[in-house]
Order: sequence, then C-alpha cells, then structure tokens
Amino acid sequence: MHSAALVTASPHGSDPVIALSGVSRRFNGLWAVRDVSMEVPAGSIVGLIGPSGSGKTTTVRLLTGTLRPTHGEARVLGEDPQRFSRRTRERIAYMPQLFSLYPDLTARENVGFVAALYGISWFGRRSRIQRALSLVELWDARDQRAGDLSGGMQRRLELACAIVHDPQVLFIDEPTAGIDPILRRAIWDELRAMRDEGRTLLVTTQYVSEAEYCDRVALLAAGKLIALDAPEELRRSVFGGDVLQVDAEQPIHPQLVANVPEVIAVQQAGARRLIVTATQAGLATPRLIEAFRAAGVTLVSVEEHEPSFDEVFTELVRRQAGDGDQDAAADG
Repeated sequence: MHSAALVTASPHGSDPVIALSGVSRRFNGLWAVRDVSMEVPAGSIVGLIGPSGSGKTTTVRLLTGTLRPTHGEARVLGEDPQRFSRRTRERIAYMPQLFSLYPDLTARENVGFVAALYGISWFGRRSRIQRALSLVELWDARDQRAGDLSGGMQRRLELACAIVHDPQVLFIDEPTAGIDPILRRAIWDELRAMRDEGRTLLVTTQYVSEAEYCDRVALLAAGKLIALDAPEELRRSVFGGDVLQVDAEQPIHPQLVANVPEVIAVQQAGARRLIVTATQAGLATPRLIEAFRAAGVTLVSVEEHEPSFDEVFTELVRRQAGDGDQDAAADG
C-alpha cells in the first residue's frame, strides 16, 4: 500500500498549476516514480528534494511531456503534458541539469538565440534579453563569451535562457549542482524573485538544506513521495514539539530525563549532549534542569535547537522504511 501526499490548492481557490495524481513510471521492471500525487498552486516554489536516484528528474520529465506515466495522470496548466498545445508550451520553461550553452557566443548572443527559437521578433528580443540577463545579474557580462564565464555564471546564463520568453511555469532541474554555497544562495534569490513576480516553479535539488528557500517541500526517496508541506510544518510534524539541546560538563544518559512529564523523546547527540523533544520548551526547561541537578550533573546550557533539514529528511526516510517493513509483513 502506498501513501500519497497532497499540497492544497492556492489560497484563492484557483486550480493548481501543476498536478500529479497517482503517477508512477517504470523502467525495465523497476519503479523510478511510484504513486506520486501532489498539487502546486500558482505563484509558489515547490522544491522536489531527494538524493540522486530518488525520482526527481523522472518526475520533471513526466511533467514536461518527455516521458509518459506508466500509471496515473499529470496536468500542467490544465493540460496533459503529452498533448500540450503550442500556446501552453510557450508558457512553460524547462532548464535541465545538463543544459548546453554555445561557448563561442556571448552571454547576450546565447539568450538571443533562444529568444529567436521562440519566435520573438528582433525588436522584441532586445528588451527581453536585457530583462533576462538583468534578473540573473549578468547584464554587465553580456558581451563576455559563455566559455569564459565561471561555472556559477554559466548556470545563471542557462537560467536567463530559460526565462527569456517570459514563461509562467518553470521546471528547473538541479540549478545549484556543483556550485559553492554562496552562489547557491544567489541562485535561489533569483528563483524567489521570479516567484515574487507571479511565476510558478518546480525546482529539484539534492541539497536537503535548500528546503528553507521553498514555499513547499516535496521529499522523495526511492521514487516515493514521503512528505509534502511547508518547511516549518515538516519540522513540527517530524519532531512533534519543541526541540532542546542540552549540554553538560559530565557524560549524560537519555534515561536521566526520560520520565520528565513534558519530554516526548530523547536522542544522544554526544557523550555530554542530548537532543530533547518536549511538548513545550518553556515548561520542560526548568524540569530538565531540576532532573539533572538531582542526578548530580552540572549543566552548561539548555537552549532551543532548530533541527536541520538533513535531520528532518533522515527521520522521514527512517519512518518510511519502517512503514515499508510493516506493509511487507502485512502482505506476507
């Protein structure tokens, strides 16, 4: 039995821009994507996050019409990707992970070439090119050859090429792969600026930490959608309460606080450190301090801890694995 997660429609009640309903795709007997259902509202960024081989690129290819689902139904702007009208295709952009620039052409010429492919007139092209390059902060580099740009600048130039025809919906596959953290943040700033202009973006990434840049996060593992929610809601749903980090001068054991009423769970994070999940941090903190004092333990600090999305993803995958074992046992 497979679980399916769902992103609600936009707050204004409009139809979702992107929708998947029970979509699966099989290659040579193996499921690359399995029973995925989700909706993406207009004017939002949904991050499709997971490790290599989790089904992210396959999902995007299903939504852009380059693959047909084995089962289920996909819709983008209300149409089947296999039957996009010309008008709908002009409203969509796809930036693949391995996009090819022409190294001997300048940044401006590369973007202009793509604009010409979309049938934009020479007069219309000039303003479109300037706007696209300015949005990714490459206007000052417009006359540099693409082959002379840094890797990060080339990735931004690829993004400019993808948006020059002013698409409404963007599918962007691994825009920050192989790029240093500072440039990754800059690219996400650009993606969010596009979102703020009303565009809808589905962005794949293997960097779990990039969940914080998204309006909604879809976590994929082994082709299955294991969670789909706003980043902060994912944290709350996974840990079930406030999270505290407790550091002591001596080695400490989870059993010391396991019976404190507000404590939901305790994890050992080091010989002298515990990660404690409590119903309410304000109520739990004084009782934790009292429990350690009674045990003769000297505390260094008790402070709120914000779990990383790596921790969130790891816990969700662990739970999914446990559910899979239970389903297998039930089927047996």
